[in-house]
Amino acid sequence: MEEDVQFPNLKLGVIDEQHRFGVRQRSTLRQKSSLLDLLVMTATPIPRTLAMALYGDLDVSTLDEMPPGKTTAETSFSSESAALEAVKAAVAQGRQAYIVYPIIEESSRLDLQSAKAEFKRLSETVLSGLRVALIHGAMPGKTKTTVMADFAAGKSDVLVATPVIEVGIDVANATVMVIQNADRFGLASLHQLRGRIGRGALASHCFLVAEPKTPEARARIETLVGSSDGFRIGEEDLKIRGPGELLGTAQHGELTLRVADVIKDAGLLGLARADAEALLDRDARLLSGEHAALRERLIALYQRKWTWIDLA
Repeated sequence: MEEDVQFPNLKLGVIDEQHRFGVRQRSTLRQKSSLLDLLVMTATPIPRTLAMALYGDLDVSTLDEMPPGKTTAETSFSSESAALEAVKAAVAQGRQAYIVYPIIEESSRLDLQSAKAEFKRLSETVLSGLRVALIHGAMPGKTKTTVMADFAAGKSDVLVATPVIEVGIDVANATVMVIQNADRFGLASLHQLRGRIGRGALASHCFLVAEPKTPEARARIETLVGSSDGFRIGEEDLKIRGPGELLGTAQHGELTLRVADVIKDAGLLGLARADAEALLDRDARLLSGEHAALRERLIALYQRKWTWIDLA
């Protein structure tokens, strides 16, 4: 949002797909009005947001039911050959499929498959004879719109893509999602990509193709295979990556608590929050003599970060 855009009477702001925005972007919206109520929405809470919910700084509403007519996609850790066979089988039954790669172009610095190179390879080999299309974020907007419209209309069988399709795509006939180099995606992105299938009543399957090289990468894969609950996936992401800075801009990373653990000690967090609210009800700005030391300590710790306080 442009900083010079002002609203004379802004009362409600809604941020959809909240995990795709940074702390500063959300803070810019909040600063548009002192009377703003803010609703943030996401299928998978990022670690910082979930930690703030645990701290009590967010009121949380959880939708734990699938929308009417939508199915849960089965998810498996798979080889590339098995995943591509499933793509061909789905197309043979009149269905469609996505194959997602983490980057657009090949890079000498990254040992990753690219959408452009794999689109060419697959079109000429394993998927020859099928109608294969390509979409990525570097394409002009009109081209992307045309490619997606053709896929939605059934004019292509397989869409090779980058994460540009992560949100806003609704094709009920697409029943297979293959995510290549899945260990290089974050949990929120993986869950969102999986959400592109199962948009109707047809049985759907998500294949995670990866060679995880770290315990954290393997944990992300195992989490997605084991759950379709976005809130639980968010909790696992919090455990894996840490909550980040509640008064800073980091959206993940270790929280510098010397003793407590935001997951294991969630019950204590609730008690601490109640005590903090009771204290602020008595002395909102901590100006009384008995609270002077606490005020000074808070300023010393967070003075440079006050401008980034937000509720999401």
